Amino acid sequence: MCGIFVSACISSDKSSCAQLEEIQAVLKDQNAQRGPDAQNTVNFSIPLDKSAKETLLVSGSKERELVLQFYGSELRLRGSRQVIQPHLRDGDILCWNGEIFDGLQIEADENDGSKLFDMLCSLETPQQILDALSSIEGPYAMAFFHNRSKHLYFAQDPLGRRSLLIHLPRSKSPYFLLSSVSAGTHPGYVFEEPSTSSIFYLDIGSWRVQKYDIVDDFNRVLKSLPRGLTPTTATEFKIIPNVNRTLPPDDITLAASLDIVPEYLRSSTDEFIKQLDRSVKLRVQNIPQLASGKPKLAVLFSGGIDSTIITYLAHRHLPLSEPIDLLNVAFENPRKIKGNVTGVSRKRPAKDKTLEVLHNDDFKRYKVPDRMTGMDEVEELRRLCPGRIWNFVEVNVPYEVCQSARATVEALMVPGRTVMDLSLALALYFASRGQGQIRKSSDFGPTPYTSEARVLLNGLGSDELLGGYGRHRTAFETGQWLAVINELQLELDRIPTRNLGRDDRVISSHGKETRHPFLSLSLVSFLASLPIHVKMDPRLPPGFGDKMLLRFACRQLGLVEASSRKKRAMQFGSHSARMDGERRGDVALE
Repeated sequence: MCGIFVSACISSDKSSCAQLEEIQAVLKDQNAQRGPDAQNTVNFSIPLDKSAKETLLVSGSKERELVLQFYGSELRLRGSRQVIQPHLRDGDILCWNGEIFDGLQIEADENDGSKLFDMLCSLETPQQILDALSSIEGPYAMAFFHNRSKHLYFAQDPLGRRSLLIHLPRSKSPYFLLSSVSAGTHPGYVFEEPSTSSIFYLDIGSWRVQKYDIVDDFNRVLKSLPRGLTPTTATEFKIIPNVNRTLPPDDITLAASLDIVPEYLRSSTDEFIKQLDRSVKLRVQNIPQLASGKPKLAVLFSGGIDSTIITYLAHRHLPLSEPIDLLNVAFENPRKIKGNVTGVSRKRPAKDKTLEVLHNDDFKRYKVPDRMTGMDEVEELRRLCPGRIWNFVEVNVPYEVCQSARATVEALMVPGRTVMDLSLALALYFASRGQGQIRKSSDFGPTPYTSEARVLLNGLGSDELLGGYGRHRTAFETGQWLAVINELQLELDRIPTRNLGRDDRVISSHGKETRHPFLSLSLVSFLASLPIHVKMDPRLPPGFGDKMLLRFACRQLGLVEASSRKKRAMQFGSHSARMDGERRGDVALE
């Protein structure tokens, strides 16, 4: 994980340059939080008089210059040597925020950004750049200045798993900005998220020849290359696939129970486990060890089916001696406590000695649904994975602490500005921070604990890919299987524009990186290729028919309790939602 920032302005506009200097300082500070290990800035000026020569320093010439600034911060998670961004060679410059997990051979001691830079420097045309980016799999946002062509490229992976914000020149803010994160709303910029369906580049060479105005003529130099419309030899990681539109046969039978995988699902279940296991392996192997005995991996852990299966698969690929942190967040929600709107019955009997010991006032305050399922599920993991230390981190968030962090979280969310954005972002902000408590056993009280793991696994994506939302069942009720297929295609198409950029901005503010095993493009393509009735069956009840393929996979792996857990949204399971009232999630914040 890294933070990247790029700016471009015309040197002759003194007032806008002064305004830009303040913005540069603020945004570099914000991006430094994402990459605490190293930070660096490279300045590059291109005279707009075509007879002059460019320089790696702002020249101070009276000629009109396009002044470019590149900034990178580094969270070192790949390779054995220290790398400082931006990558620089012969005038080529790369700001890289990402991870390459597939498509480019990278040894354990190599840095993926350096390997990609080597490849990009050898290329010449926009089509070659597009082909190169289409050949790699992993989350990324990048900016690459190709000195020979004077092209400034910027792009994200097709799913938008890493944040990238863009400010286009305007009359009152006549400069161009790219940044991993904003500093909240500001009169000096209007950030938006670019489309992930294309790669973009500024044709600075034509700018120089034609002497375009940075505001009025900006669209003339901003070019795009759609990922799916040009011929290319590299197709595997180029675009988001379409879902299989095959309708189920009329005589398809209902599965009787999760204990027996129907014949028509067996090969798909086996292949799904294989592909998800590979995705998890690629995301947990070769994480640098910061301190002996300290966990280097954590999971955003609700105890639900998604977080549990990726936790179990991560266990397969880490040495048994390495503890794993399970980050479970719960909010003190006065409104919920007053009405006991917990989702957990007051009359619920204690299942074992653990709950009897824990039933004190502090525990009851944070007795949210995700805490209860999390505690149950960690016990299942301990039974299935003996010898592993599972640190179940109770991240308890008092109401006052939550309110004091609200301004910070709202700034990180930008351009997200809805009630739902905030409730989800708050849960991720505190969970990923990892400050909480652990209990060594039911006989001991809680001990303060802060997770230092820099890599966090997140189970996001399974609902969209496997039919886990209630609206998928509603679609079946109104339009049968075809309506469900259409809904799943919409889910897939919306992934890049929904939550991933916002989540990345929030989590990375702690100098940590989230990885999404369900959103490997290889796995996404596999699941999209399966017929709808292999993935889900809305004729079956909740906790069985939704994400049916995932439930059979869990049961096959021995995760019996997890396999039948019902879907629960993070903001409701943690009680981060509706702290101050019953406002709808799509309402804009005041």
